[in-house]
Formats: sequence, C-alpha cells, structure tokens
Amino acid sequence: MRKIVHCLCVTVLAFCFGSCQLGKQYARPQMELPRTLGDNLTDSIDSVSIADYSWESLYTDPRLQTLIRKTLTYNKDMLIAAARVKELAALKRIDYANMFPEIGLRVYGEKEGENYGGDNYDPDDQFDLKATASWELDLWGKLRWARDRSMADFMASIENQRALRMSLIAQVAQAYVELVALDNELAIVHQTVDARRESLHLVRLRYEGRIISEIPYRQAQVELARILTMVPDLERQIVVKQNELAFLTGEYPHGIDRTQMSVADSFPSVLPVGLPSALLERRPDVRQAEQELIAANADVGIAFTSLFPSIRLTGTWGAESDELGNLLQSPHHLLTGTLLQPIFAMGKNRARLKAQKAARERAAYAYEKAVLNAFKDAYNAISEFNKMKEIYDTRRRLEQSSKSMLELAQIQYISGYIAYIDLLDAQRTYFDAQLSLSNAVRDRLLALINLYQALGGGWQSEETHE
Repeated sequence: MRKIVHCLCVTVLAFCFGSCQLGKQYARPQMELPRTLGDNLTDSIDSVSIADYSWESLYTDPRLQTLIRKTLTYNKDMLIAAARVKELAALKRIDYANMFPEIGLRVYGEKEGENYGGDNYDPDDQFDLKATASWELDLWGKLRWARDRSMADFMASIENQRALRMSLIAQVAQAYVELVALDNELAIVHQTVDARRESLHLVRLRYEGRIISEIPYRQAQVELARILTMVPDLERQIVVKQNELAFLTGEYPHGIDRTQMSVADSFPSVLPVGLPSALLERRPDVRQAEQELIAANADVGIAFTSLFPSIRLTGTWGAESDELGNLLQSPHHLLTGTLLQPIFAMGKNRARLKAQKAARERAAYAYEKAVLNAFKDAYNAISEFNKMKEIYDTRRRLEQSSKSMLELAQIQYISGYIAYIDLLDAQRTYFDAQLSLSNAVRDRLLALINLYQALGGGWQSEETHE
C-alpha cells in the first residue's frame, strides 16, 4: 500500500513540474501596415471586401461554376494537398499521445530444460503475465513543444490547401475567360474573312470592268490571305486552352462547353477592398507562413529543453512464475526511473539550438516577405482594375468611331470618291479596333479575377456560404 501511495505522489509531483514550459512563447512579428489598400477606390477604410464574397456570387456563369466544382473535386494537386492534411493530422496525434503514459500488456511463456552430464535435469521454465507502463515526464515542456510544432505543421497544411483552392479557382476562371475571348476573336476573324471576300468580289468586278487597275485587285487578295492566316493559329490556341482546362479539372483532353463573350458594360466601377489588417487574415499564403514560423519557434523550444535532464518512469505489474499452474498466485511489480542528462557531446546540443534559432529567424523573414508580397499583389491588382476601365472605355469609343469611318469609306468607294487603298485602311483600322475591344473585355474580366484572388477571396469552403 505504501508503494502505491508513493507512486501516486510521484505522479502528482510530475504533473506539478509538467506545468512548466521553458522557452520563448510565440509572438507575431510586428509590422507597420499601410493605412489603406490603394488609391482612388471606394471606401478603403470599410471592413467590407470583395474577398468576403463566395466565388459562386462572383462567377455567375453556370458553365464556369461547373468547371470550378469539378476542379475542386478532381484536380490532382487538390487531392495531393488533402492527402497531406490527413498525413499531418495523424502525425499530430502521435506527438499528442507522447505526452501520456504508454500502457501495454506482456504475455510470455518459456519452456526450457538443462541436463548437464545426462543425469542432472534442471527445468528452467518461466511464465509472465504483466501490464507495463512507460511515461516520460515533461518537466521542461519538450513534449508540449513537439505537440505545438506538429499542430503548427498541420495548420500550415490546411492553409496550403486553402491557398491552392484559391489559386485553382483563379486559374480556372482565367483560363475560361481566355478561352471565351479566343472564341470571340475567332468569330471576329471569320466575320472579317466574309467581309474581305465580299470586298474582293466587288474589286474583281470593278477590275474586270476595267474601272480600276490590277493593283487594288491584288491588294484585296493579299488582305484576304493575311486574315485567313490567323484562323489556324487561333484554332490551335483554342485547343491548347481547352486542354489546359481539362487538365485542371483532372480529366483527359476534351472539348469545353462555354458561353459567348458579352461586350456589355456590366462591370462595377468600384469595388470594396477592406481593411489592410484584414488582408493578413484572408490570405492563406500569409497564414501558412505564420504557421511555419510557429513551427520553427516550437523547434527552438524543443532544442532548448533538450539541454535539460529527461526522466522516464517505467513500471510493470502482474504475475511471474516458473510454473504455469501457480502463475496467478505469484504477484510481481517493478517501478524504475531513468534520468538522462547530456554531459558531453562536443557541443552538438548547443549547435542544434543555434541552428533552430537561425531557422526561426529565416521563418520570420519568410513571413514578413509573405506579408509584403500580399500587399504588392493587392496594390497591383487594385491599380490594374482601376486602369482597365479607362482602357475599355477608350477602346470602345475607338471601335465605334472606326466602324462609322468604315461605313462612310465603303459608301465613298462605291461612289468613286476615294481609292481602294483608303477603303483598305479603314477596314484594317476597324478590324484592329474590334480585336482591341475584345482584348479589353477579356483584360477587364482578368483584372477582376486577379483582384479577387489578391485580396484573398475564393478559399472559403462552400459550406461557409450556405
């Protein structure tokens, strides 16, 4: 009974000592953040941000939504990231379990006999039935530092998965917009080919009627051939873009169902971006960098507490006998304690501590770099979004003006007031303006996608918005 009381006292004492966790606790690095996110944007001091919207509310095209959902379900990088989260969740459980006693059961039987000289048989049997317990006392907090590190590694894997989710949504949306823009560009080229053929027919009639020389006729042929050379290249780009989307969705190359691009000015003139401090909470890559810094700080704690003695208690209780019949009548117990103190290791332990401190410093700089990169992305995306509206407006006016000029040039050419070279110049100007406007629509959509991603939108789970 006294031994049991003694064991309980040792256990209570161990728990008392175990409340101490030596080492520097983690504190987020202090960084002076900008007062606002960008200029000339709607309320930059407003806490509301476009990044708080779900991707479904931003990308309303049903076909695009289907592609995004397929990507989030079947994309191989997403599956790899999910498997990594499962792996680190299991490893986290191991470090957590190391803080508690390890209990086992030993059943052992041995049948042995010796007979030296042939007339002195000596049986030496042994039968054991014992419960074993082993426990490393966490006097200085080494096991808790290990638990903190594994938890930080696990959280970093989750943030990596979220960052990947955000990136994949943006990649699919960008590829889809570029594919639709290529369709629109190809449609413009086909329309221009039809117009050039009609123009060539008109010029040929005038040439055959000896109204004009051969030069305008050859110019019309050259212009038609030049436009036709664009068709196979655009078709090639469309196939490549479709294959890119199929790869993102985890499928083999196939055709992609999509809508037509609209040139309607349905873009908002301004968008809320939110508070600068909230950017650190929305961006998964920043949160991942912080979790990696927390893990590096825990590694320093492990290295520091490894300089102190470690105590392990081992106990067994059960029965031990040389005869199986009286095994249960042969009680056995054993309690041992092991103290391990590093004395001389050629400075290995202190060198390990220095190395972990340097690793923590490196992780701190990586976190600061991630913060700076987040603000750089946000500022660039905001500036791009603001300027793309101006670019779109100017190109739309150019397209309208060049169309009016072409209509007037066609009337004047038929009436004989201008030469064919003037009509050809008007046709080229209108064609370039059409392509330029199509690219402006595409770039405005891409700017919106980039702004949404830069502000940290898109990583939230679908359940969050239900």
